[in-house]
Amino acid sequence: MATPTPIPSPEQPVRLVPRTEEPGKGQLAGDPALVGLPSFIVGGAAFGMVLIGVVPATAVAAAIPIILTAAAGMFLATIWAARIGENAPAGINAIVGSFFLSYSLLVLGLSHNWYLLTPAVVEDTQKVFVISWMIVVTMLVLATLRLPSIYTVLFTLVDAALVLNLLGIIQSSANLTKAAGWVVLAASAIVVYLFFSSASRATGGKELPLGRPVLHA
Repeated sequence: MATPTPIPSPEQPVRLVPRTEEPGKGQLAGDPALVGLPSFIVGGAAFGMVLIGVVPATAVAAAIPIILTAAAGMFLATIWAARIGENAPAGINAIVGSFFLSYSLLVLGLSHNWYLLTPAVVEDTQKVFVISWMIVVTMLVLATLRLPSIYTVLFTLVDAALVLNLLGIIQSSANLTKAAGWVVLAASAIVVYLFFSSASRATGGKELPLGRPVLHA
């Protein structure tokens, strides 16, 4: 006599595949700012020094290894922030990392004539680059109005540096370009402050004051 097949109860649903153990789900933690902020600092410092003329105009590619490394650090911080659900830091890190990467590709491409551009359009290419990033950074300034005010000040400085850089290109003014570099270095100094704030929290201390948001909820 055949043994009847047991009918599963609602408490025992039919399974089409054997039950497998789910991998342990450890809670992701940490602070991606401890990677993103130093990357911003080193990339910003290198970019600023290029603008103020620490290296001659014919050797601006000398800073590219530093700036590319900074881009890699920003993208690592982007992935980390996204994995732990910190969407705003992930977006900011991705934008800054993309700027460093695109600047590196621009300098390398122009230095080695990868894009087959005539000398007459090189200046226009630089203008397109700066204007495009001015749009993005201006958008970022507005997007940070609900964050602590130090972030709004930071990206306002970055935006001002791009404006000065654009004017330096248009007017072929070394002084305006140098001014842009000094503003970038000032922005990098603010990021140093942000890093100390994050490092203080990570080591058991208190965050440093970051200012009230311009816009409240």
